[in-house]
Amino acid sequence: MIQTAFTPFQTKLGTTLTKKKITVLQINLGKRCNLACSHCHVEASPKRTEELTAEICEQLIELINRFPQIETIDLTGGAPEMNYGFKQLVEAARAKNKEVIVRSNLTIYFVPGFEDIPEYCVENQLRITASLPCYLEDNVDKMRGNGVYNESIRALQWLNRLGYGKNQNLRIDLVYNPPIPNRDKFGLPPNQKNLEQDYKNYLKEHFNVEFNQLFTITNLPIGRTKLFLENRKIYQPYLEFLESNFNRETVENLMCRNELSIDYLGNVYDCDFNQMENIPAKTRKGEKITVAKLLEANSLDIIEQVQTENYCYGCTAGCGSSCGGSLV
Repeated sequence: MIQTAFTPFQTKLGTTLTKKKITVLQINLGKRCNLACSHCHVEASPKRTEELTAEICEQLIELINRFPQIETIDLTGGAPEMNYGFKQLVEAARAKNKEVIVRSNLTIYFVPGFEDIPEYCVENQLRITASLPCYLEDNVDKMRGNGVYNESIRALQWLNRLGYGKNQNLRIDLVYNPPIPNRDKFGLPPNQKNLEQDYKNYLKEHFNVEFNQLFTITNLPIGRTKLFLENRKIYQPYLEFLESNFNRETVENLMCRNELSIDYLGNVYDCDFNQMENIPAKTRKGEKITVAKLLEANSLDIIEQVQTENYCYGCTAGCGSSCGGSLV
């Protein structure tokens, strides 16, 4: 069997990937979720119980209060709305006039006890980034579970009635993920602008749904996607495919460079993907970083070098991929 040459990501990069000034805190509030999506790199589900503690929540609020350089608080999960600390962090951030993004699965609005979330988002002018991996029902339900598409459409209609997608202070963005790759068909997300228009046309025509932007995100080979690929013995070929599409122009805008990713235990990572693979951010001396250490140092900028792995090819392939979609 002929072995395909594979270049480690750090070798391909040819230089150290350095941190810029930190302006974004992305906080994973826990793994509790009402869904168990097949592509979820967090491996969240209704059976997971891990979530933020009161102690770590207070430390995070102190970060928000202490550092004016923070522009955005990005709340994720699991379903962030289900996990401890969601409203406390929202209100602390909005009191300091920070942008707050909540990464929602939309279906949470129909879970008993969370029906107030859409109105709460309006009151606090939260920017909602919602997963809708396709504008067609069958594709969404295959990835996320039966009935998820219809609930997502109902949620979007609800948000539209409240002003989301129409009022400039109420932004709702959607996220596209390609189907999990199989042996016969590896692919990158299509052109983001063109696909956004397809989404807008279809959702408007069929459901009278409006939204602001579409973000296209590449499937990184971690979490459930990695398990899927390994079970089919195509993990290495998929990495090779991503490497073959490496685009150096994406490197300048990589999200890991100006953000800190923080887990529910208060550990700090360069990005959400490193968090899921348990690769912590480190100081110049090689020490692991926690929220407590940031407070002790009285600085968010104590990381010099971003920790990279071969799955970083997923963020640098084609037009690039980040939590805010394409990079170039």
